[in-house]
Amino acid sequence: MHPIPLRRFLVSAVALLALAGCNRKQATPQLPPQTVGVITLHPQAVTIHTSLPGRTDAFEIAQVRPQVTGVIQKRLFTEGADVTVGQQLYQIDPSRYQAAYDTARGQLAEAQAAEVTARAKLERYRSLVKAHAVSSQEYDDALAAEKQAQGQILSAKGQVESAEVNLGYTKMYAPISGRISRTLVTVGALVTANQTDNTAIVTRLDPIYVDVNLPAITLLRLKRELAQGRITRQPNGEVPVTLTLEDGSTYEHVGRMALSEVNVDTSTASVVVRAIMPNPDKLLLPGMYVHAQLEEGSDPNSLLVPQQAVSHNTHGDAQVWVIKPDNTAELRQIQIGQAYGENWLVTGGLKDGERVVTVGVQKVKPGAKVKPEEATTPPAASSPDAASQNKGQ
Repeated sequence: MHPIPLRRFLVSAVALLALAGCNRKQATPQLPPQTVGVITLHPQAVTIHTSLPGRTDAFEIAQVRPQVTGVIQKRLFTEGADVTVGQQLYQIDPSRYQAAYDTARGQLAEAQAAEVTARAKLERYRSLVKAHAVSSQEYDDALAAEKQAQGQILSAKGQVESAEVNLGYTKMYAPISGRISRTLVTVGALVTANQTDNTAIVTRLDPIYVDVNLPAITLLRLKRELAQGRITRQPNGEVPVTLTLEDGSTYEHVGRMALSEVNVDTSTASVVVRAIMPNPDKLLLPGMYVHAQLEEGSDPNSLLVPQQAVSHNTHGDAQVWVIKPDNTAELRQIQIGQAYGENWLVTGGLKDGERVVTVGVQKVKPGAKVKPEEATTPPAASSPDAASQNKGQ
C-alpha cells in the first residue's frame, strides 16, 4: 500500500475514535437537583424575655435589740417559728424599772398636791388684793407659786412617762411579722441598752425581693424598642417575672418587677432591677441564687429560624443556607438573639418570605440548584429557653 493513503487512513481512524469518545462523554446523564427541606419565614408575635442571674433578698428584716439594761428572765418564742408583730419575745427583769415608775408617780402626786394649795392661795389673794387686804407683791408671789406648781406637775408627768417607757421596754416585742432566727442570748444573760449585738432577727419571707443586674445596653435597647413600637407592654403596665431555681426547677409563682435603680454601676455597667415574688410556702430564702426571666412585652414582627438550620463559621458567626427565587443556594451570615424552644430569634440578615434550608444542609453547595420542599413552619414560642442569652447580645 502507498504510504500517503495509509497515513490518511490512520488519521481518519484516530479522529473517528476521538469523536466517538466525545459523544459518549456528552451522553453522560446530568444529576438531578438535590431535594432539601425548607421553611418560608414570616413575621409572628413573640413574647420577649430577658434572663438574668440574681439573688433573693428579704422583704423586711428587723434586728431585735434591748432598749434597757437588765437580765433576761424569760424567752417566750420558739426558735425558727413564725411570729407576729407585737408578740412578746423576751422578758427583762423589770424590778428596778417598776421602782423608778412608782417613784415618778409619787413625785407627780406631790406636785399635784402642791399645785392645789398654790391655786387655792392664789384664789384667796385675788379677792383680797382688790380690797387692799394684801399687797400687790404678795399677790404676784402667789401667782408665781401657782405657775411653778403647774410646771412641777408637767415635769413630774414627764418623769412618769419616761419611767413607763423604760418599764415597757423590759418586754421585748417582735417589731414585724415574719420568721424568727435562733436566739443569740439565753435566760440569765445580761443585756444592755443600745448594744450593737442582736438578741434575735425577724425576717419577713412573704413576699420576697429578687435583685438582678440588668446591663445598661439592654436597658437602652428596651427603651428604644418601646419607643419604636416594636415591643408592646402588658395592658396593666406591669412586667411579669418568673424564676428558675438553682437546681434547674421552675418556681411556680409569678412575680412582678417593682423598680429599677436610676444610677448605673460604673464597675459592672449595669442597673439593679428589683422584683417582688410571692412566697407563701417560704421556699425562697434570702441569699438564694436564681435566674429571673423578665417579660419585656410582645414583638409582633419577629422572625424565628429553627436551630437545626443554623451553623457557625470559624469566627463563631451564625449562618444559614438561603434558597433564592431561582432555587440556587446561598450561604448567608445572620444575627440571632434568644432561643425560643427549638428556634432562634433572628435579629438581622433575613427578611419576610425568604426560604431557609432546614433538612439536607449537608447536600447544599454555594450556587448549586436544589429542589426545595416546604417543611413544617416552626411554631411561635411564648417564652425563651431558660438558658438563652439576652436578646441582641
